[in-house]
Amino acid sequence: MNTFQENEFSRVFVRQARQLLSSEYLPKLESCLNMLSDEQVWWRANPESNSIGNLCLHLAGNARQWILSGLGGEMDARARQREFDERAMIERSELLFTLRETVEDVDTLLARFDHERCLEQLEIQGSKVTALAAIFHVTEHFSMHTGQIILLTKMLSQRDLGFYDFSTGTPVRTWLEQSSE
Repeated sequence: MNTFQENEFSRVFVRQARQLLSSEYLPKLESCLNMLSDEQVWWRANPESNSIGNLCLHLAGNARQWILSGLGGEMDARARQREFDERAMIERSELLFTLRETVEDVDTLLARFDHERCLEQLEIQGSKVTALAAIFHVTEHFSMHTGQIILLTKMLSQRDLGFYDFSTGTPVRTWLEQSSE
């Protein structure tokens, strides 16, 4: 692959990551948190399981460490274990603010990402990774925990979240309308 092809691949990859983080995962997380009470957001199935609140803190911490610090050069102030140890029942509005701010900051950095850096070696969380691997990690990590939060929301709310309308036989996305309610 030549440099032009690498840069084009990087552009397409980063554009897709931005779209998933900002236009799919974040709106679904917003919908989930808006359906639940603060008590439900901090409910744990058992002491070894994470609450939705802990997962939200963890998503923000991970994205800030891997993208804003690892890729963007900001100071890494993450205290990872605190994301899981938190029990103070932070309000949903504060969790949503933190998630939105993090995803907006990540999106801003990725929008101006220098695609010449796509194969640059970085050290993040003790691992050597390329810039693209860091972006991939955050995207797949968001996907995994968004799925967990969706499952917990379905269990706690005892309803279908209605992220798709199947009434015409073709799935139509509805989560963007839900997240703005």
